[in-house]
Amino acid sequence: MSVSRIRGDLRSYRRVAAAVDAVCAVAADFDATTLDEVVHAIAGERRREIEIASARLGPGVCGQRRRYPDRDVIVLAETLPSREHTLAHELGHIVFDHEGVPAPEVTLEASDDLIAYMLSRRAYQRIVDDGADELAEWEAETFAAMLMTRLRVFNSRGAGVSVLRFDEALG
Repeated sequence: MSVSRIRGDLRSYRRVAAAVDAVCAVAADFDATTLDEVVHAIAGERRREIEIASARLGPGVCGQRRRYPDRDVIVLAETLPSREHTLAHELGHIVFDHEGVPAPEVTLEASDDLIAYMLSRRAYQRIVDDGADELAEWEAETFAAMLMTRLRVFNSRGAGVSVLRFDEALG
């Protein structure tokens, strides 16, 4: 069985692999073969917009998922070693519906730097206080790695959508 116990959290590779399979099935339905197209396909499937933005984020923060009443926003740091991986990681938070930190509309009046600092400090303190974010981060990171591997395979073997369909048929 592909489950391990770490610090009292139940980590399931099968759960993550099933999520990646579901995302790839949606991607095939939408003829999406790039990560940006996959993000938009997931938004279409959920009928909830996912916006991708870039901003200067606090030290050590590569990306954030901001939840608004009508949409989600994935904010990526302006300079990243791997934009694609960070985008896939934040998409993982959306796919798993991790709680995250709600971003009320009124915070839009504050600067991006202030918002990033406040959210990163709150998230950090929550991790310190109760460790609740550890499983969510593991799931998002594992999801990103698995999804990026699948997308590389799809795009290296020819027409991406036909490979998605072939892999889907094989299970």
